[in-house]
Formats: sequence, C-alpha cells, structure tokens
Amino acid sequence: MRDAKRTQGTTAEFPQPLAAQIWQAKYRYATAGGIVDQTLDETWARVANGLAAHKALAVRDKVVTDFHAAMHDFKVLPGGRILSGCGTARHVTLCNTFVMRTIPDSVDGIMDTLKDAALTMQMGGGVGFDFSMLRPSGTVVRGLDCRAAGPLAAMDIFDATCKMIVSGMGRGAMMATMRCDHPNIEAFINAKSDRTRLRNFNMSVMATNEFMAAIAADETWDLVWQGAVMRRLRARDLWNAIMKQTYAAAEPGVLFIDRINAVNPLRYLEVIAATNSCAEQPLPPNGTCPLASINLAQLVSAPFTTDARLDVTQLRQLVRVAVRMFDNSLDVSRFALDAQRQQAQDQRRIGVGVTGVANAIAMMGVRYGSSKAVFLLGSWMQTIQNAAYGASALLANERGAFPLYDADKHLASRGIQALNQDIRALVEQHGLRNGTLTTIAPTGTTSMFAENVSSGIEPIFSTSFTRTITKANGEKSSERVMDYAAWQFAQIYGPNAALPDSFVTVADLSPDDHIAMQAAAQEWIDSGISRTVNCPEDIPFEAFKGIYRAAYDAGCKGCTTYRPNATTGSVLSL
Repeated sequence: MRDAKRTQGTTAEFPQPLAAQIWQAKYRYATAGGIVDQTLDETWARVANGLAAHKALAVRDKVVTDFHAAMHDFKVLPGGRILSGCGTARHVTLCNTFVMRTIPDSVDGIMDTLKDAALTMQMGGGVGFDFSMLRPSGTVVRGLDCRAAGPLAAMDIFDATCKMIVSGMGRGAMMATMRCDHPNIEAFINAKSDRTRLRNFNMSVMATNEFMAAIAADETWDLVWQGAVMRRLRARDLWNAIMKQTYAAAEPGVLFIDRINAVNPLRYLEVIAATNSCAEQPLPPNGTCPLASINLAQLVSAPFTTDARLDVTQLRQLVRVAVRMFDNSLDVSRFALDAQRQQAQDQRRIGVGVTGVANAIAMMGVRYGSSKAVFLLGSWMQTIQNAAYGASALLANERGAFPLYDADKHLASRGIQALNQDIRALVEQHGLRNGTLTTIAPTGTTSMFAENVSSGIEPIFSTSFTRTITKANGEKSSERVMDYAAWQFAQIYGPNAALPDSFVTVADLSPDDHIAMQAAAQEWIDSGISRTVNCPEDIPFEAFKGIYRAAYDAGCKGCTTYRPNATTGSVLSL
C-alpha cells in the first residue's frame, strides 16, 4: 500500500508533509526548464544510475537495480550531497565532508587556503580547518617589524567568506579546531561569547592525553609556540574555561585528538588535526569522505510485539551494497581541488553509518540507554563493521586495494584485529578497497526526509514536536512532525493507544545514558560520531563537567553537549 502511494508523483507519497517539503526543496531534481524527478522513485532511479555511471555496460543493469532497491523505502540513505547532486548536471561535489590543507603561517598561505575553502563550499562541501599552525597574536612577524594578528583574526575573515558563499544554507558550514597548548587557546574558547561573531563556525578544542592527565593531577599546563613556552597556567583553570563556555553556549566541543590518531586505521599515512564541520569525520589535510546511513527503523519486523526482531541478514546485505555505492561515488564525484580528488583516490575513504537507531530500539520494546539497548547497538554496529570490511575486501579483489594501502601496517590496526576471523582472513587475502569505512554522521534532514526517523544514534527527541526550518531564502518556519516509531505505533494500535514504556525521549535520559550509547557505537566505528549529550538546563556545573570526563574514560573520540537556555535557544520544541 505504501509502495503504491509512492509512485503517484505527489506529496501523497509521504505520510508526513515535512518529508514532502524536504524532498521538493532539497532532493528533487528540478532545473530552470522544469521538474526532472516527477516522483520519489525517479529520485532513487537518478541516484542509482548516477552512482553506476562508470560501470561497464555488461553489469550496469544489475548494479543499478541493487542500488535502487537499497534506497527504496528509505533503507539506505545517501548523504544530502549525493541525493541532490548525483545524476544531475549541477557542478557540485557528492562528498559532504572536507578538511582543508594545513594553513601556512603567511598571508599568502592564509588567503590561498581561504580561496580553496570558498571553492569547496561553493560546490556544497562542509569544511574544517586547524588554526593551531598560525602564530599567536602579538608575536613578531619577521621581516615586517610588526605584530601578528593571530588565528582569531584569520577566522573572522574565513567566517565572512563563508557567509558570502553559503548564504541561505544555514550555520555551521565550517569547523575550527585548535590545540589545547596554543597560546591563543583562551581567546579561541571564548570567541563566540560575542553571539554575533563566527556564526558560520563550529568550534572544537583538541584535548591531548597529556592535557587530560594534567587536569586529573591538578598540574600546570604550558602554552607553547615553536617549542618555546609562552605562558604557564593551571590545567584545571583552562579546562574550567572550556567547560564554562560550553555550559553557557554549547561550544566549543572537545576532541580527544590523541585517541583519534591512535585508532585511525590510516595512522601510518597521516596525522589528523581537524574534522569536518559536524566533527564525525576526522580527516587529514585535503581529506574527504562521502557519507551514507542504513535506516535501522526500516529493518524491524513485527514491531511492538514480543516477536520484534531486526533483520540482521538484510542489514548485512544493505551494507555490502552501500559500500559499493559509495566507493563508486568517489569516481563519479566532482571535486573543487585536484588535491582533494587525489586524496580521495589515494585513500578511498567512505563513511557508512546508521540512522533510526532509537526508533528501532523502541520498536523492539527496549528502553534507549538501558544495558540491553547498549548491547543491541553494539551488536548492530559490530555487524555493520564486519559486513563493510568484508565488502571492501571483495571490492579490492575485484578492483584493487586503495593505492596507499600497506598490508602489514593496516592489518596491525586495532580495528582490523577486532574483526571476526573470517573477515580478517578476507582482508589478509585481498586487501581493502577503502581506507576507512564507517562513520555515524548527523542525519537531521535526511532522517526527516525518511519519514522523520530518529537521527543517527540520537534518542527520540519527542513523539511529536515542532521543528524550526530555515528555508533557502533564510526565512524560518515551524513545522509540526511526529516521530516515525510513534507514527507506526499509531497505525497499528490506533491514534489513542498509550505508547509503551520503551518510548523514552531526551527528557527521560541521564547524561550517563547518552555516553553509554555513544561509547557502544564508537567501539565499531573507524571514524567518528556526530552526537550531542542533551542536558537539563538546571544540571549543576560540576555534574556537567563530569560528562566530558566520562566520555573520555569511556573511550569516546570527542564530546559535545547541549544545555537549553536563553543563549543557545532551541531548534526543536515540544
């Protein structure tokens, strides 16, 4: 019945009006000459054909069929750049995520990097920068006999350029990172205390293991530039400055940068110092990665009954198809810079993740954040990781391993060692087509497009809520939407039936519940996770600080919190 409705080419294809609005505004292909995608099925067909464009004609029909079937019913959700750009004549990239080159500490280097970033954003990519390599404000610029303006002045220029390039696309198109030992770190932490400044940046402090140890031991901490100690302060004072700012304004986030590098499967090739704009994808200079999510809410059979199960066999098959789809995307995508294309070809990073996790858990009668939910999420992510690596090994046998693959070094990584024995054997035999394979990206818009499933591994915000939407022209509107699992329950048991106890929402969860779920997923993810620990407004400051220590101790690669207040506001409201 639902399938039949989706072939009509009208908004009746979508049970909730917001999904239709998103399709029409963001993912439906239309040109000045008229609408190309008459139906949602035609959108799937366009993307499937576009991702198979480089395949030999003899096998192309089967590949297109597999790709189309995987996306049908929103089971595999490509990233927004792929949905909107693949198979079109638009001069856009199919990759959401980029990190720009290391910024040279010179006027020429800064401005050249800015130009490269502008070209990347113009093609639809979100970008990240490490500003730690720029000399601190007040230091002498050799040969000019003047004082340096510092990293924050450069960030202001980047912010203004982003505003010009992506006007109407929303905030947070860029990520700025800075090491915890940079002499300007305090200015970086407090930069967005001025609510009109750096509005197009998300910001994260790179916290090292040494810094975290100094905080625990209440030691002093050196701020250093080119090997010289510029200033010394108490580590806990710097940590408290980070915590006070994020307590008040939800930024900066914290990246546990040494852990990110230690468990990076490609650590033998690179040192990571930045992420994409939403922090789920740590990347090297000029790095990029296409993203996709498997919608677990579509894989639960007999929902809301004692027989509810997640179809693990179908999950494995969808992952295998997704790996091929997004490996293909690297070959058909456009790139703003030759260096980005070269890095994509040399390492062939992809990021297969999940969405609809909280919905799937609720549909199985389990409380999000409980020990059983932690176990389920961990087991599902382990299944995905093994299926992705197996698929990439078979692709390597078919097409060749990624060019910079070093078997001995790659096989020694912690992630490979944790794989099932049969999958490790496949990798040892064939190598890997892709340098990294799994990521959990934020899926806010694509999740709403997929009938408002819960985003990524985030909990259900509310069973129904009003969401503030920013339109292409910058205007904001409020839309009433219903959570997918709650809508499904109402279809089965009637609109007046009381929801079961498994329907917990953000308001019902403790910070420990959030951290436990993030840590369970991170164990089986090559890259990172975009996730927010939601906190009550009245959480005590000391308890708030404890969230970040708990995330570090649990093995997470970073932590971001959100405490609603007059400063932060809210995108969602009950």
